[in-house]
Amino acid sequence: MDKIKYINSKPKKQQGFALMITLSVLSVIIALTMVLLSYFEEVQEDAQNTKALIQADIYYTDIVSLFNSLPDKYKKDFFPILYKIPLPLTTEDNEFSLVLHCNSLSRGVNINWLGRENSGQEKVLWLMAQELLEELAQKYDIEDIGRLQEMLRQEMVGKAHFIQKEQSRLLQKKGIISYNQFKDIVSRYQFEVDDATINNIPWQKYFSFSPQVEKVDGEYSSPELISYLFAIELSAVQEWASYVDRGDLESFVNGNGGNYKKRESILAGKVFLDTTECLVDYALSKEQYRFKFEYIQGEAKHFEFYGKQ
Repeated sequence: MDKIKYINSKPKKQQGFALMITLSVLSVIIALTMVLLSYFEEVQEDAQNTKALIQADIYYTDIVSLFNSLPDKYKKDFFPILYKIPLPLTTEDNEFSLVLHCNSLSRGVNINWLGRENSGQEKVLWLMAQELLEELAQKYDIEDIGRLQEMLRQEMVGKAHFIQKEQSRLLQKKGIISYNQFKDIVSRYQFEVDDATINNIPWQKYFSFSPQVEKVDGEYSSPELISYLFAIELSAVQEWASYVDRGDLESFVNGNGGNYKKRESILAGKVFLDTTECLVDYALSKEQYRFKFEYIQGEAKHFEFYGKQ
């Protein structure tokens, strides 16, 4: 009888042991499944980004082709309209849509003018950029404007650069050729000087970041820059800038107590500057994406994909 009890009790122990093994296996399977799901989601995200980048490249090619198809005599009428009003583009079936925002690449004071101190007749450009930088330094209380100037000049005219070659194509030319490059220098300044106030400055409202800019396209400059250049109350400039049919800058300045002639040498006036910067927002699989490029004298440059917004 005892023997029978012993024999009958053995399967119960085996069942308990089997249950423990089963639970362990299930735990491993669940953990592995979670890892695989996480990996799958990551792969899906990468695949979506790749798809969005391919779509951006297609849009980029089509938009540049559209620009190139315009006769030169029409560009000076087309782009000023595009600077004022974003252009929405949608296919008939609404499967693809985008919004094209463009502005004059020359709408600010060229940051590279800070490197032209010893350039003879171009010294007036250096003075313009220098005075503006000092004005911003005082307004926003930059801690060490001298060090920032030194770092900017080193990037423009020096042999050593702050931006590493393996990180970017920016070192192919001297000077600062994009806002992202400028931001990298500002970030290095902030880290070195420990000056957080540098991030409060709306740089793009005052400066442009392209070596090709030789004149300020004042007609499309920010109200902040126009207010500074002509010593006109900012609110008055903002009101003027809000009108689509607002008249030319010279008439506005002279009619509001400013002196247009004082800045005329650095301004493009009514001459069309074929230097354009475009930002494209588009939808894909219910997500929003963005890319940017420059269109300078019939040539597309500096494509940048910003990814999901």
